[in-house]
Amino acid sequence: MRKFVLGLCLLSLLAPGAASTQERPTLSQETLRFVSVDAPTVALTHVRVVDGTGAPASTDQTVVISMGKIQSVSPSSTAKIPEGAKVLDLAGRSVMPGLVLMHEHLFYPTGRLSLFNEMGWSFPRLYLACGVTTMRTAGSVEPYTDLNLKKMIDAGRIPGPKVHVTGPYLDGKGAFATQFHVLTGPEDARRMVRQWADEGVTSFKAYMYIDRAELGAAVEEAHKRGIKVTGHLCAVGFREAAALGIDNLEHGALIDTEFVPGKQPDVCPAQGDTVSNFTKLDLDSAPFQAMIRDLVARKVAVTSTLAVFEAFLPDRPPLQQRVLDALTADARAQYLVSRARAAEQKNSPWAVALRKEMQFELMFARAGGRLMAGTDPTGNGGALAGFGSQREIILLVEAGFTPLEAIRIATLNAAEYLGESDRVGTVAPGKLADLVVVRGDPSANINDVEQVETVFKDGVGYDPAKLIESVRGSVGWR
Repeated sequence: MRKFVLGLCLLSLLAPGAASTQERPTLSQETLRFVSVDAPTVALTHVRVVDGTGAPASTDQTVVISMGKIQSVSPSSTAKIPEGAKVLDLAGRSVMPGLVLMHEHLFYPTGRLSLFNEMGWSFPRLYLACGVTTMRTAGSVEPYTDLNLKKMIDAGRIPGPKVHVTGPYLDGKGAFATQFHVLTGPEDARRMVRQWADEGVTSFKAYMYIDRAELGAAVEEAHKRGIKVTGHLCAVGFREAAALGIDNLEHGALIDTEFVPGKQPDVCPAQGDTVSNFTKLDLDSAPFQAMIRDLVARKVAVTSTLAVFEAFLPDRPPLQQRVLDALTADARAQYLVSRARAAEQKNSPWAVALRKEMQFELMFARAGGRLMAGTDPTGNGGALAGFGSQREIILLVEAGFTPLEAIRIATLNAAEYLGESDRVGTVAPGKLADLVVVRGDPSANINDVEQVETVFKDGVGYDPAKLIESVRGSVGWR
Protein backbone atom coordinates (compact mmCIF):
# COMPACT_ATOMS: atom_id res chain seq x y z
CA MET A 1 0.00 0.00 0.00
CA ARG A 2 2.81 2.43 0.87
CA LYS A 3 4.46 1.94 -2.53
CA PHE A 4 1.10 2.46 -4.26
CA VAL A 5 0.54 5.72 -2.40
CA LEU A 6 4.07 6.89 -3.23
CA GLY A 7 3.44 6.06 -6.88
CA LEU A 8 0.27 8.17 -6.89
CA CYS A 9 2.21 11.05 -5.34
CA LEU A 10 4.89 10.81 -8.03
CA LEU A 11 2.28 10.79 -10.78
CA SER A 12 0.45 13.78 -9.35
CA LEU A 13 3.68 15.76 -9.16
CA LEU A 14 4.33 14.99 -12.82
CA ALA A 15 0.89 16.19 -13.91
CA PRO A 16 0.71 18.70 -16.79
CA GLY A 17 1.84 22.12 -15.70
CA ALA A 18 4.22 20.83 -13.04
CA ALA A 19 7.32 22.06 -14.85
CA SER A 20 8.08 25.77 -14.96
CA THR A 21 9.36 27.67 -17.95
CA GLN A 22 11.38 29.98 -15.68
CA GLU A 23 15.15 29.52 -15.49
CA ARG A 24 14.71 28.80 -11.79
CA PRO A 25 11.42 26.95 -11.26
CA THR A 26 8.98 27.85 -8.54
CA LEU A 27 9.75 25.55 -5.64
CA SER A 28 6.89 23.46 -4.29
CA GLN A 29 5.87 23.60 -0.65
CA GLU A 30 7.38 20.14 -0.26
CA THR A 31 10.76 21.50 -1.39
CA LEU A 32 10.50 24.84 0.41
CA ARG A 33 10.29 23.21 3.82
CA PHE A 34 13.95 22.25 3.47
CA VAL A 35 15.13 25.68 2.31
CA SER A 36 17.10 27.73 4.84
CA VAL A 37 18.43 30.52 2.59
CA ASP A 38 16.44 32.02 -0.27
CA ALA A 39 17.08 35.62 -1.27
CA PRO A 40 17.73 37.38 -4.60
CA THR A 41 21.26 38.23 -3.46
CA VAL A 42 23.31 36.48 -0.76
CA ALA A 43 26.77 37.36 0.53
CA LEU A 44 28.79 34.63 2.23
CA THR A 45 31.32 36.64 4.23
CA HIS A 46 34.57 35.81 6.06
CA VAL A 47 34.62 32.32 4.61
CA ARG A 48 37.46 30.07 3.49
CA VAL A 49 37.15 29.18 -0.21
CA VAL A 50 38.28 25.77 -1.45
CA ASP A 51 37.64 26.38 -5.13
CA GLY A 52 37.87 22.81 -6.50
CA THR A 53 40.78 23.42 -8.87
CA GLY A 54 43.32 21.97 -6.45
CA ALA A 55 44.70 25.41 -5.64
CA PRO A 56 45.37 26.31 -1.99
CA ALA A 57 42.39 27.57 -0.03
CA SER A 58 41.82 31.33 0.20
CA THR A 59 40.97 32.64 3.64
CA ASP A 60 38.59 35.43 4.70
CA GLN A 61 36.76 35.64 1.38
CA THR A 62 33.31 36.94 0.45
CA VAL A 63 31.26 35.06 -2.12
CA VAL A 64 28.35 37.01 -3.60
CA ILE A 65 25.47 34.99 -5.07
CA SER A 66 22.77 36.56 -7.22
CA MET A 67 20.09 35.08 -9.46
CA GLY A 68 21.39 31.57 -8.85
CA LYS A 69 24.96 32.30 -9.94
CA ILE A 70 28.23 33.28 -8.31
CA GLN A 71 28.71 36.99 -8.98
CA SER A 72 32.05 37.53 -7.28
CA VAL A 73 34.69 35.95 -5.07
CA SER A 74 37.00 38.43 -3.35
CA PRO A 75 38.77 39.21 -0.07
CA SER A 76 36.29 40.30 2.58
CA SER A 77 38.35 43.43 3.26
CA THR A 78 37.66 44.78 -0.25
CA ALA A 79 34.46 42.97 -1.24
CA LYS A 80 31.55 45.05 -2.47
CA ILE A 81 28.32 43.67 -1.06
CA PRO A 82 25.23 44.75 -3.04
CA GLU A 83 22.67 46.79 -1.18
CA GLY A 84 19.87 44.66 0.22
CA ALA A 85 21.87 41.44 0.08
CA LYS A 86 21.29 38.80 2.74
CA VAL A 87 24.62 38.68 4.58
CA LEU A 88 25.81 35.47 6.26
CA ASP A 89 28.89 35.66 8.48
CA LEU A 90 30.62 32.32 7.90
CA ALA A 91 33.77 32.75 9.97
CA GLY A 92 35.16 29.31 10.77
CA ARG A 93 33.44 27.76 7.76
CA SER A 94 34.62 26.77 4.31
CA VAL A 95 32.86 26.97 0.95
CA MET A 96 33.64 24.35 -1.68
CA PRO A 97 31.94 23.39 -4.96
CA GLY A 98 28.91 21.15 -4.85
CA LEU A 99 30.03 17.56 -5.33
CA VAL A 100 29.78 16.13 -8.86
CA LEU A 101 29.67 12.36 -8.41
CA MET A 102 29.75 9.73 -11.09
CA HIS A 103 28.71 6.32 -9.79
CA GLU A 104 25.40 6.96 -8.09
CA HIS A 105 22.16 5.00 -7.92
CA LEU A 106 18.58 5.70 -6.99
CA PHE A 107 18.14 2.10 -5.82
CA TYR A 108 19.36 0.06 -2.86
CA PRO A 109 19.99 -3.70 -2.43
CA THR A 110 17.34 -5.64 -0.53
CA GLY A 111 19.11 -8.99 -0.52
CA ARG A 112 16.07 -10.77 -1.96
CA LEU A 113 16.06 -12.51 -5.36
CA SER A 114 18.62 -10.03 -6.71
CA LEU A 115 15.94 -7.33 -6.61
CA PHE A 116 16.68 -3.69 -5.94
CA ASN A 117 14.21 -1.24 -4.39
CA GLU A 118 14.04 2.23 -5.91
CA MET A 119 14.88 4.92 -3.34
CA GLY A 120 13.08 7.76 -5.10
CA TRP A 121 12.10 9.36 -1.79
CA SER A 122 15.20 9.04 0.37
CA PHE A 123 18.22 9.07 -1.93
CA PRO A 124 17.73 12.45 -3.66
CA ARG A 125 17.38 14.02 -0.20
CA LEU A 126 20.43 12.26 1.24
CA TYR A 127 22.59 13.14 -1.74
CA LEU A 128 21.63 16.82 -1.54
CA ALA A 129 21.99 16.94 2.25
CA CYS A 130 25.56 15.67 2.00
CA GLY A 131 26.66 18.19 -0.61
CA VAL A 132 26.01 16.35 -3.88
CA THR A 133 24.55 18.91 -6.30
CA THR A 134 25.21 17.00 -9.54
CA MET A 135 25.22 13.23 -10.00
CA ARG A 136 25.26 10.66 -12.76
CA THR A 137 23.44 7.41 -12.18
CA ALA A 138 25.65 4.51 -13.20
CA GLY A 139 23.00 2.12 -14.46
CA SER A 140 19.26 2.11 -13.82
CA VAL A 141 16.94 -0.70 -12.77
CA GLU A 142 13.91 1.59 -13.15
CA PRO A 143 14.97 3.99 -15.91
CA TYR A 144 11.53 5.57 -16.30
CA THR A 145 11.48 6.27 -12.56
CA ASP A 146 14.94 7.84 -12.73
CA LEU A 147 13.93 10.01 -15.70
CA ASN A 148 10.73 11.10 -13.96
CA LEU A 149 12.56 11.89 -10.71
CA LYS A 150 14.99 14.04 -12.68
CA LYS A 151 12.05 15.96 -14.17
CA MET A 152 10.50 16.45 -10.75
CA ILE A 153 13.76 17.77 -9.28
CA ASP A 154 14.35 20.07 -12.26
CA ALA A 155 10.81 21.41 -11.88
CA GLY A 156 11.35 22.15 -8.17
CA ARG A 157 8.71 19.65 -7.08
CA ILE A 158 11.04 17.61 -4.88
CA PRO A 159 14.49 18.33 -3.41
CA GLY A 160 17.53 16.67 -4.91
CA PRO A 161 20.67 17.16 -6.99
CA LYS A 162 20.82 17.63 -10.73
CA VAL A 163 20.66 14.13 -12.20
CA HIS A 164 22.30 12.76 -15.34
CA VAL A 165 20.36 9.56 -16.05
CA THR A 166 22.13 6.47 -17.37
CA GLY A 167 20.05 3.96 -19.30
CA PRO A 168 19.28 0.39 -18.26
CA TYR A 169 22.29 -1.86 -17.73
CA LEU A 170 23.70 -3.30 -20.94
CA ASP A 171 24.39 -6.85 -19.78
CA GLY A 172 24.80 -10.15 -21.56
CA LYS A 173 24.03 -13.79 -20.91
CA GLY A 174 24.70 -14.61 -17.28
CA ALA A 175 23.19 -11.40 -15.87
CA PHE A 176 22.14 -12.07 -12.27
CA ALA A 177 19.69 -9.25 -11.55
CA THR A 178 15.99 -9.98 -12.07
CA GLN A 179 15.41 -6.42 -13.32
CA PHE A 180 18.02 -6.53 -16.12
CA HIS A 181 17.37 -7.02 -19.82
CA VAL A 182 19.73 -9.66 -21.24
CA LEU A 183 21.28 -8.70 -24.57
CA THR A 184 20.90 -11.18 -27.40
CA GLY A 185 23.73 -9.80 -29.53
CA PRO A 186 25.25 -6.65 -31.08
CA GLU A 187 22.09 -5.53 -32.85
CA ASP A 188 20.11 -5.80 -29.61
CA ALA A 189 22.75 -3.61 -27.96
CA ARG A 190 22.32 -1.02 -30.71
CA ARG A 191 18.55 -1.18 -30.33
CA MET A 192 18.77 -0.60 -26.58
CA VAL A 193 21.01 2.43 -27.08
CA ARG A 194 18.70 3.94 -29.68
CA GLN A 195 15.56 3.29 -27.65
CA TRP A 196 16.80 4.80 -24.42
CA ALA A 197 18.63 7.69 -26.02
CA ASP A 198 15.27 8.61 -27.53
CA GLU A 199 13.75 8.43 -24.03
CA GLY A 200 16.25 10.98 -22.75
CA VAL A 201 19.08 9.13 -20.99
CA THR A 202 22.46 10.80 -21.40
CA SER A 203 24.85 7.90 -20.82
CA PHE A 204 25.03 4.12 -20.85
CA LYS A 205 26.67 1.53 -18.64
CA ALA A 206 27.98 -1.80 -19.89
CA TYR A 207 27.88 -4.53 -17.28
CA MET A 208 29.71 -7.70 -16.37
CA TYR A 209 28.52 -10.22 -18.94
CA ILE A 210 28.46 -8.04 -22.05
CA ASP A 211 30.84 -9.42 -24.68
CA ARG A 212 33.20 -7.55 -26.98
CA ALA A 213 30.87 -7.55 -29.99
CA GLU A 214 27.96 -6.20 -27.93
CA LEU A 215 30.13 -3.62 -26.19
CA GLY A 216 31.63 -2.40 -29.46
CA ALA A 217 28.18 -2.05 -31.01
CA ALA A 218 26.84 -0.16 -27.98
CA VAL A 219 29.78 2.23 -27.89
CA GLU A 220 29.56 2.92 -31.63
CA GLU A 221 25.81 3.57 -31.48
CA ALA A 222 26.09 5.77 -28.37
CA HIS A 223 28.90 7.83 -29.87
CA LYS A 224 26.72 8.55 -32.90
CA ARG A 225 24.42 10.34 -30.44
CA GLY A 226 27.26 12.12 -28.66
CA ILE A 227 26.64 9.91 -25.60
CA LYS A 228 29.39 8.35 -23.49
CA VAL A 229 29.59 4.76 -22.28
CA THR A 230 31.01 3.57 -18.99
CA GLY A 231 31.49 0.02 -17.78
CA HIS A 232 31.62 -2.29 -14.80
CA LEU A 233 33.17 -5.06 -16.84
CA CYS A 234 34.19 -8.65 -16.33
CA ALA A 235 33.91 -10.69 -19.55
CA VAL A 236 35.78 -7.86 -21.30
CA GLY A 237 39.12 -6.60 -19.96
CA PHE A 238 40.06 -2.96 -19.55
CA ARG A 239 42.44 -2.78 -22.52
CA GLU A 240 39.94 -4.56 -24.75
CA ALA A 241 37.27 -2.05 -23.72
CA ALA A 242 39.62 0.87 -24.29
CA ALA A 243 40.35 -0.38 -27.80
CA LEU A 244 36.59 -0.52 -28.45
CA GLY A 245 36.26 3.14 -27.49
CA ILE A 246 34.74 3.00 -23.99
CA ASP A 247 34.86 6.39 -22.24
CA ASN A 248 35.06 5.43 -18.58
CA LEU A 249 35.69 2.41 -16.37
CA GLU A 250 34.01 1.91 -13.02
CA HIS A 251 35.58 0.76 -9.75
CA GLY A 252 39.19 0.62 -10.90
CA ALA A 253 41.67 -2.17 -11.53
CA LEU A 254 40.26 -4.39 -8.77
CA ILE A 255 37.68 -5.66 -11.29
CA ASP A 256 39.92 -5.81 -14.38
CA THR A 257 39.92 -9.48 -15.35
CA GLU A 258 42.59 -9.32 -18.05
CA PHE A 259 45.22 -10.39 -15.49
CA VAL A 260 43.30 -13.43 -14.21
CA PRO A 261 45.26 -16.58 -15.22
CA GLY A 262 43.44 -18.60 -17.86
CA LYS A 263 40.96 -15.82 -18.64
CA GLN A 264 38.93 -16.82 -21.70
CA PRO A 265 37.74 -14.25 -24.26
CA ASP A 266 34.22 -12.95 -23.50
CA VAL A 267 33.97 -15.08 -20.33
CA CYS A 268 33.54 -13.55 -16.88
CA PRO A 269 35.65 -15.29 -14.20
CA ALA A 270 34.20 -15.77 -10.71
CA GLN A 271 34.38 -12.59 -8.63
CA GLY A 272 36.34 -14.39 -5.93
CA ASP A 273 38.98 -15.37 -8.49
CA THR A 274 39.25 -11.78 -9.72
CA VAL A 275 39.68 -10.26 -6.25
CA SER A 276 42.05 -12.96 -5.06
CA ASN A 277 44.21 -12.61 -8.17
CA PHE A 278 44.29 -8.84 -7.81
CA THR A 279 45.79 -9.14 -4.33
CA LYS A 280 48.73 -11.05 -5.86
CA LEU A 281 49.35 -8.69 -8.77
CA ASP A 282 52.57 -6.71 -8.97
CA LEU A 283 51.27 -3.24 -9.80
CA ASP A 284 54.76 -2.18 -10.87
CA SER A 285 54.96 -4.99 -13.43
CA ALA A 286 55.33 -4.14 -17.11
CA PRO A 287 51.90 -5.51 -18.16
CA PHE A 288 50.05 -3.61 -15.45
CA GLN A 289 51.89 -0.38 -16.16
CA ALA A 290 51.17 -0.86 -19.87
CA MET A 291 47.45 -1.07 -19.05
CA ILE A 292 47.64 2.25 -17.20
CA ARG A 293 49.51 3.91 -20.07
CA ASP A 294 46.98 2.58 -22.55
CA LEU A 295 44.01 3.98 -20.63
CA VAL A 296 45.69 7.36 -20.26
CA ALA A 297 46.68 7.50 -23.94
CA ARG A 298 43.12 6.68 -25.04
CA LYS A 299 41.70 9.21 -22.54
CA VAL A 300 39.64 6.58 -20.74
CA ALA A 301 38.57 7.91 -17.33
CA VAL A 302 38.25 5.82 -14.16
CA THR A 303 35.63 6.25 -11.44
CA SER A 304 36.79 5.45 -7.93
CA THR A 305 34.27 3.71 -5.63
CA LEU A 306 36.40 2.97 -2.60
CA ALA A 307 33.51 3.37 -0.17
CA VAL A 308 31.59 0.35 -1.46
CA PHE A 309 34.69 -1.85 -1.23
CA GLU A 310 35.64 -0.62 2.23
CA ALA A 311 32.36 -1.96 3.60
CA PHE A 312 33.60 -5.53 3.05
CA LEU A 313 36.41 -5.03 5.59
CA PRO A 314 36.06 -5.81 9.30
CA ASP A 315 34.88 -2.82 11.37
CA ARG A 316 34.81 -0.47 8.41
CA PRO A 317 33.57 2.10 7.72
CA PRO A 318 33.27 3.66 11.19
CA LEU A 319 29.73 2.88 12.29
CA GLN A 320 27.74 6.13 12.35
CA GLN A 321 24.40 6.57 14.08
CA ARG A 322 23.15 8.77 11.23
CA VAL A 323 23.52 5.82 8.84
CA LEU A 324 21.63 3.44 11.12
CA ASP A 325 18.91 6.04 11.70
CA ALA A 326 18.30 6.41 7.96
CA LEU A 327 17.72 2.66 7.44
CA THR A 328 14.51 0.73 7.93
CA ALA A 329 14.62 -1.80 10.75
CA ASP A 330 14.98 -4.63 8.22
CA ALA A 331 17.75 -2.93 6.23
CA ARG A 332 19.57 -2.01 9.45
CA ALA A 333 19.46 -5.62 10.66
CA GLN A 334 20.76 -6.91 7.32
CA TYR A 335 23.62 -4.43 7.31
CA LEU A 336 24.66 -5.17 10.88
CA VAL A 337 24.67 -8.89 10.11
CA SER A 338 26.89 -8.21 7.11
CA ARG A 339 29.32 -6.21 9.25
CA ALA A 340 29.44 -9.03 11.78
CA ARG A 341 30.17 -11.58 9.06
CA ALA A 342 32.99 -9.44 7.70
CA ALA A 343 34.51 -9.26 11.18
CA GLU A 344 34.37 -13.05 11.50
CA GLN A 345 35.78 -13.86 8.07
CA LYS A 346 39.24 -15.36 8.15
CA ASN A 347 41.80 -14.74 5.39
CA SER A 348 39.57 -12.24 3.58
CA PRO A 349 41.33 -10.73 0.56
CA TRP A 350 39.50 -7.40 0.86
CA ALA A 351 41.99 -5.52 3.05
CA VAL A 352 44.82 -6.15 0.59
CA ALA A 353 42.53 -5.57 -2.39
CA LEU A 354 41.40 -2.17 -1.08
CA ARG A 355 44.96 -1.07 -0.40
CA LYS A 356 46.09 -2.09 -3.88
CA GLU A 357 43.09 -0.44 -5.51
CA MET A 358 44.07 2.76 -3.74
CA GLN A 359 47.60 2.29 -5.06
CA PHE A 360 46.30 1.85 -8.62
CA GLU A 361 44.15 4.98 -8.45
CA LEU A 362 47.08 7.06 -7.28
CA MET A 363 49.27 5.60 -10.05
CA PHE A 364 46.61 6.24 -12.68
CA ALA A 365 46.11 9.87 -11.65
CA ARG A 366 49.83 10.54 -11.37
CA ALA A 367 50.25 9.14 -14.90
CA GLY A 368 47.82 11.79 -16.18
CA GLY A 369 44.56 9.82 -16.10
CA ARG A 370 41.24 11.41 -15.22
CA LEU A 371 40.08 9.97 -11.91
CA MET A 372 36.55 10.71 -10.74
CA ALA A 373 34.60 9.73 -7.63
CA GLY A 374 31.42 7.81 -6.95
CA THR A 375 29.49 6.25 -4.10
CA ASP A 376 27.88 3.09 -5.55
CA PRO A 377 25.30 2.64 -2.75
CA THR A 378 25.03 -1.13 -3.26
CA GLY A 379 27.30 -3.90 -1.96
CA ASN A 380 26.41 -4.83 1.60
CA GLY A 381 24.51 -1.57 2.14
CA GLY A 382 27.29 0.20 4.03
CA ALA A 383 27.87 2.98 1.49
CA LEU A 384 24.65 4.96 1.67
CA ALA A 385 23.81 7.76 -0.73
CA GLY A 386 25.35 10.98 0.57
CA PHE A 387 27.02 9.51 3.64
CA GLY A 388 29.02 7.09 1.50
CA SER A 389 29.73 9.96 -0.91
CA GLN A 390 31.52 11.87 1.82
CA ARG A 391 33.31 8.72 2.90
CA GLU A 392 34.59 8.21 -0.66
CA ILE A 393 36.39 11.57 -0.52
CA ILE A 394 37.94 10.72 2.85
CA LEU A 395 39.19 7.40 1.43
CA LEU A 396 40.85 9.17 -1.51
CA VAL A 397 43.01 10.97 1.03
CA GLU A 398 43.76 7.64 2.70
CA ALA A 399 44.86 6.47 -0.75
CA GLY A 400 47.53 9.19 -0.86
CA PHE A 401 45.84 12.15 -2.50
CA THR A 402 45.99 15.50 -0.74
CA PRO A 403 42.66 16.86 0.53
CA LEU A 404 42.71 19.46 -2.24
CA GLU A 405 43.29 16.76 -4.87
CA ALA A 406 40.49 14.61 -3.45
CA ILE A 407 38.05 17.53 -3.59
CA ARG A 408 39.02 18.23 -7.20
CA ILE A 409 38.47 14.56 -8.09
CA ALA A 410 34.95 14.80 -6.62
CA THR A 411 34.12 18.11 -8.32
CA LEU A 412 35.99 19.57 -11.29
CA ASN A 413 37.27 16.30 -12.79
CA ALA A 414 33.73 14.97 -13.16
CA ALA A 415 32.35 18.32 -14.35
CA GLU A 416 34.93 18.32 -17.14
CA TYR A 417 34.03 14.74 -18.12
CA LEU A 418 30.35 15.70 -18.29
CA GLY A 419 31.15 18.77 -20.38
CA GLU A 420 29.75 21.03 -17.67
CA SER A 421 32.85 22.68 -16.22
CA ASP A 422 31.67 26.06 -17.50
CA ARG A 423 28.66 25.74 -15.15
CA VAL A 424 29.69 23.64 -12.14
CA GLY A 425 32.70 22.05 -10.48
CA THR A 426 34.53 25.10 -9.12
CA VAL A 427 33.85 28.21 -7.08
CA ALA A 428 34.23 30.97 -9.66
CA PRO A 429 32.28 34.03 -10.87
CA GLY A 430 29.74 33.22 -13.57
CA LYS A 431 29.19 29.63 -12.50
CA LEU A 432 26.04 28.27 -10.93
CA ALA A 433 25.87 28.80 -7.20
CA ASP A 434 26.11 25.08 -6.41
CA LEU A 435 28.12 25.29 -3.20
CA VAL A 436 28.68 23.44 0.05
CA VAL A 437 29.27 25.25 3.33
CA VAL A 438 31.11 23.07 5.86
CA ARG A 439 32.26 23.72 9.40
CA GLY A 440 36.04 23.59 9.56
CA ASP A 441 38.70 23.34 6.87
CA PRO A 442 38.49 20.32 4.54
CA SER A 443 41.64 21.50 2.74
CA ALA A 444 43.55 20.60 5.91
CA ASN A 445 41.28 17.98 7.52
CA ILE A 446 39.33 16.03 4.94
CA ASN A 447 37.00 14.63 7.60
CA ASP A 448 35.39 18.07 7.71
CA VAL A 449 33.55 17.22 4.46
CA GLU A 450 31.09 15.43 6.77
CA GLN A 451 30.33 18.67 8.65
CA VAL A 452 27.93 20.10 6.08
CA GLU A 453 26.03 23.14 7.32
CA THR A 454 24.28 24.43 4.19
CA VAL A 455 24.05 23.20 0.60
CA PHE A 456 23.37 25.75 -2.13
CA LYS A 457 21.90 24.57 -5.41
CA ASP A 458 21.21 27.26 -8.00
CA GLY A 459 21.69 29.84 -5.25
CA VAL A 460 19.09 28.34 -2.89
CA GLY A 461 20.39 27.13 0.45
CA TYR A 462 19.10 23.82 1.84
CA ASP A 463 19.22 22.62 5.44
CA PRO A 464 21.02 19.23 5.60
CA ALA A 465 19.68 18.37 9.05
CA LYS A 466 16.07 18.71 7.93
CA LEU A 467 16.68 16.68 4.78
CA ILE A 468 18.35 13.87 6.73
CA GLU A 469 15.69 13.84 9.43
CA SER A 470 12.95 13.60 6.79
CA VAL A 471 14.22 10.21 5.59
CA ARG A 472 14.69 8.62 9.00
CA GLY A 473 13.81 4.92 8.75
CA SER A 474 13.19 5.13 4.99
CA VAL A 475 16.25 3.67 3.25
CA GLY A 476 15.42 0.14 2.13
CA TRP A 477 11.76 1.03 1.69
CA ARG A 478 11.44 4.17 -0.45
